[in-house]
Amino acid sequence: MMFTTQAMVMRQTGGPEVLEYRMHDLAFDPEGSEVLVKLVAAGVNPADTFFRSLGPYVGAAEGCVLGHDGAGIVQAVGRGATEFAPGDRVCFCHGGVGGPAGTYARHAVVPADCLVRVPDGVALEDAAAIALVFITGWEAMVERARVGQGDLVLIHAGAGGTGQMATQIARAMGARVATTVSSAEKAKLSVAAGAELAIRYRDEDFGAAVMDWSGGDGVRAVLDNIGGDGFLKSLRVLQPYGHVVTLMGMLGDLPDGTAYNGNLTIHNVMMLTPMWKGLRPHLIRQAAILQRAMDWLAEGKVFVRIQDRFALDRAADAHRLLESAGGSGKIVLTVPAD
Repeated sequence: MMFTTQAMVMRQTGGPEVLEYRMHDLAFDPEGSEVLVKLVAAGVNPADTFFRSLGPYVGAAEGCVLGHDGAGIVQAVGRGATEFAPGDRVCFCHGGVGGPAGTYARHAVVPADCLVRVPDGVALEDAAAIALVFITGWEAMVERARVGQGDLVLIHAGAGGTGQMATQIARAMGARVATTVSSAEKAKLSVAAGAELAIRYRDEDFGAAVMDWSGGDGVRAVLDNIGGDGFLKSLRVLQPYGHVVTLMGMLGDLPDGTAYNGNLTIHNVMMLTPMWKGLRPHLIRQAAILQRAMDWLAEGKVFVRIQDRFALDRAADAHRLLESAGGSGKIVLTVPAD
């Protein structure tokens, strides 16, 4: 059956103005294992602006509904979705890469095994804001770099949504964290998230600062969220057998073979891969990671800083802000209740 809702729909690729608030049809099978969710909030991520500008991974830009992170109330369940019932508070990371509609909408249809319950003490806005950044941070710090007690870690762009969350996850694993930031204000945000040292890269050389902080030993892991020369320069601050986890795609080695000679391991993290390639076991694995995020939010072990909120029909303004200033937390779209 078709369920009609309202959504911010792409007319074509381009700037924020290509997002249009209008009616949109969702396919929902009452006999299947999907769940119809009435959304309360949706997260806004840099990937959304990428797909808006260049086109989605799956299908055409026209008619695409962006947004991966969502939280809300179960409205209806398919016969195969026996774990959930109308009225349940849930969150998820699903859709928004083309194909299945994303979360810039008043409703979403989500496979039951991608849904996670939101504890009563956790705000739905926080649940919507944390999904992508927590999964990314967990895959980077825990699954790839395997940081542990006493490890030294460098996280670039430490005041952004991903940087703040990766810092908290690394600290929860017992690591010590240094970050790079662009301003004194962002340094305060990074320290509040658990950074021991926030390096203002515009004012000092981050490589020298990291080596000084580490007593000349370097760090065991780097989270690269900047790419380019920053990726290459980060190789010089790693301990032998250290790890670089990049969210930006790999570059080659330095001319002197730093990565090769240091036995450095370079990992890619692109947490949307299971979604656009249809890798069901990995979607289920990521839902389990999101369940941990809900548990940690409820326990106060992590927090998510919401930088700004916009009504759903102002998603274009949210994109303009995201593309103009650099992150200092997460941006959330709020969905009307009626």
